[in-house]
Amino acid sequence: MASFSELLGLISQNPFLALVLVLVMGTIFVNGATDAANAIAEPIGTRAIDVDSAIIMSVITNFLGLVVMTMFSTAVADTMSNMVDFGGDHHAALIALAAAMVSIVSWSSLAWVFGIPTSESHALIAGLTGAAIAIHGGLQAVNGAEWVKVLYGLVLSTVLGFAAAWVVAKAIPYLCRDVDRRRANDFFAKMQVWAAAGASAMHGAQDGQKFMSTAMLAIALAQNMDVTNAKFPMWLQIACAAIMAIGTGIGGKPIIKKVGIDMVQLEQYQGFAAAFSATGALLLATLTGLPVSTTHTSSSAMMGAGAAKDPRSVDWEVAKEIVGTWVFTFPGCGLIGFVLAKLFLLVF
Repeated sequence: MASFSELLGLISQNPFLALVLVLVMGTIFVNGATDAANAIAEPIGTRAIDVDSAIIMSVITNFLGLVVMTMFSTAVADTMSNMVDFGGDHHAALIALAAAMVSIVSWSSLAWVFGIPTSESHALIAGLTGAAIAIHGGLQAVNGAEWVKVLYGLVLSTVLGFAAAWVVAKAIPYLCRDVDRRRANDFFAKMQVWAAAGASAMHGAQDGQKFMSTAMLAIALAQNMDVTNAKFPMWLQIACAAIMAIGTGIGGKPIIKKVGIDMVQLEQYQGFAAAFSATGALLLATLTGLPVSTTHTSSSAMMGAGAAKDPRSVDWEVAKEIVGTWVFTFPGCGLIGFVLAKLFLLVF
């Protein structure tokens, strides 16, 4: 929609746009520290790859996933663009969008401090919804036909992630029953890294499009244009992928520890089952335009893979803590977005 030079011109005319874009980039940074870290937690937890190498892999695959998927499909971005209506007053809409971004950064940073892998995807959806409702004063701000895809995605990310990983983790020992255990472990250690690379790429495809669509919404509002069917410029794709990578490198380790080590202890083949299943579920959701959570999908898959061998291998108290955060994300972040939007509209 806008080249980088055109963006600089827009910012010079509307400095508030710069603030909104900085906030959007802040949410992408926190997403890298929380959601992106989940995609590489499995091979780190099983020691198939060290943390630094996994982060480098995540940087590369997140970027490739975002760029390649955007070339073929922007279904997730289209769903996000049509989910809520910020109204015809574009200045007020830009202010409310800024409030939504502050709510997401606040909510996610709090979870980050405690090392809890909250879902930035759901925080984004909740924050945008709360802010849009604040402008309209009611639920007419919400496009129910698009918003229901969030619920479909919630079921897909948890149920399919868990069930697929459980089935694969059950099948592998049977299929490999006559294979030397050491050779099998070496094989699945390598395959697990490749599967985690796939999950990381799909995280870039999913979450990258969500946040790119938010950035494009801000630019469209500043131009008084419609964001529907917008084309994403390469500079924006690079910026999103780069900031997400920085977030993973700086802040991903607490989340990796919580999910990959504390929540469940996996063997090599279980780690492969979890990463492989998460990749498949994320790919299916991305191609069908369902905005799912990488956090939900990866964490559910890890629990499924662990429970397939022994339910006691999963620390269900840690799992309950994570699920509790998921449950409170929608009302918590939505309420913060609503309140901040009302406050920002009064101040600005």
